[in-house]
Amino acid sequence: MMKKKWGIAVVVGAMASQLVGAAAMAKPDQDHSGAAAKSETAVEAKADSTVKENNGKAHENGQGQSVTEDTYGSKGGQGYKGLLNAIENVQDKPAGAVIAELLLSRYDHVLTAEQKAALEAIVEKDEALTATAELLEEQGEVEAAAEVQHEAVKADVTNLESYKKLGKLLNKLGKTGVKLYVNGDVPAFEVAPFIRDGSTLVPFRAISEALKADVVWNEDERSVTVTRDGITVKLFVDSTKAFVNGNEVTLEVPAAIVDGSTVVPARFISEALKATVEWDQDTQSVVIFEK
Repeated sequence: MMKKKWGIAVVVGAMASQLVGAAAMAKPDQDHSGAAAKSETAVEAKADSTVKENNGKAHENGQGQSVTEDTYGSKGGQGYKGLLNAIENVQDKPAGAVIAELLLSRYDHVLTAEQKAALEAIVEKDEALTATAELLEEQGEVEAAAEVQHEAVKADVTNLESYKKLGKLLNKLGKTGVKLYVNGDVPAFEVAPFIRDGSTLVPFRAISEALKADVVWNEDERSVTVTRDGITVKLFVDSTKAFVNGNEVTLEVPAAIVDGSTVVPARFISEALKATVEWDQDTQSVVIFEK
């Protein structure tokens, strides 16, 4: 069985069909069944393309007929044998996940337990969710692709490439500006993150609560204190002075109040609370996660 985190990742073709179908339902002028069929056709086309490519390579190498169109397309239940041959050459590539999902969804009844386990491992390794998002984007369903890619981010919060792909999809949807993720989620905040003097400032309370820390505001001192796992961080508004467990440190950019919310340098507060912080310049994404 697939690991629990992939429970959201139904078969690539099925997921794409459902999401595209849902999008079609929101557009009365479109043929609903046609939109769903388009998605499944895209999955099959991608797998079939791989089959043909490997068949050509087999002939070039003098190996005879390894995988053919007949094996996949016109021999009914025997099609799985051709796909099993093809996946031997692509299991370490994204196409491997697509073929693996196709096998698991269509030929579950003829696969052995050992074959199923091997295919499920390929699906996880090759990031089936990202493969699904790519298929949806190719079909013009960018919003659905972004939703699926966000699930890929949450499936592995340390995978920076997943965040980059999500950021590009969001930019394509017109959702530009600095993006903030904490352990794969987008925390709720009243003030959007922004860049000042080369540092990314983020809402202090939103970050702290997303990391399950306690936050206390002192009006008299105009200071904010956060406590988590034996670590205490104290900052002062409009000051570069801060304290971590009583030790004074200097911030590159002072904490500030913007529209009633305290904002602080993302890197400082994340690292002070022992979290990892990454920055992707291309998509303007702040990625914070705990290992």
